[in-house]
Amino acid sequence: MTDPASYMARLAAFRAQIPAVSPQAEWRIEFLFEALRDECLFGTADDTLAWYEGCVAENQMRTALIPLLECRQWSLDSATGSLVHASGEFFRVEGMRTFASPTREVEGGWDQPILTQVGFDGGILGLLRQRFDGVPHYLVEAKAEPGNYRIVQITSTIQATFSNLKRAHKGKGTPYAEYFTAPADNGGTVLIDQWMSEDGGRLNYKRNRTMLVELPESHPIELASPRYRWVSLFQLKQLLLTQDAIVAPHVRGVLAVV
Repeated sequence: MTDPASYMARLAAFRAQIPAVSPQAEWRIEFLFEALRDECLFGTADDTLAWYEGCVAENQMRTALIPLLECRQWSLDSATGSLVHASGEFFRVEGMRTFASPTREVEGGWDQPILTQVGFDGGILGLLRQRFDGVPHYLVEAKAEPGNYRIVQITSTIQATFSNLKRAHKGKGTPYAEYFTAPADNGGTVLIDQWMSEDGGRLNYKRNRTMLVELPESHPIELASPRYRWVSLFQLKQLLLTQDAIVAPHVRGVLAVV
């Protein structure tokens, strides 16, 4: 773990070694510095990996493949032929026909199912950043999703469609959502706010709003559950390099911008 008293001095020395950059790129210098060594005050990369494995062991979500038309609250819309949710939210399973595709393996086109997000607005993939003793940390969640490899993956602070944020599922709210839906009202400074595309081979016009929001060091914030953990940027990159498929693509999307 890092010595917080030396962090800012080492950062200043690092900045001094880099030639002048444009004002638009100045903020990236610290992110480069963070990626060079583990600055985390809450444990090592091995500790974070052990936390993840503990979340996997404690996970109670179980899944099973069932016939599509047996999905509760999902049915075929007689007007469109699409599979839709009873709430009218989330996404639709539609049929798409490609008529010509000379640059692809099947040149004459093909038919396939595709998922269309209601409203085409996707959701928010948001990562919180906060300094402790001056050292930046990032709040991640060990989140269970039915299609995840090993079910649980390390993901961003929030990973929610706008249907989830509106609680169309009638379930629980999304912890920390207010820092992304109204960051200024909750003390946050937006560092990144960018729409990013998703896999167009399976998702129709899908994009997500990728956000990085920094909270003041003095801002009080509690962990919503043991599934959340403060980690360093170095640890996230280290886990991507050394572990197979435990870091979700939503975190990768944020890291791609920084």
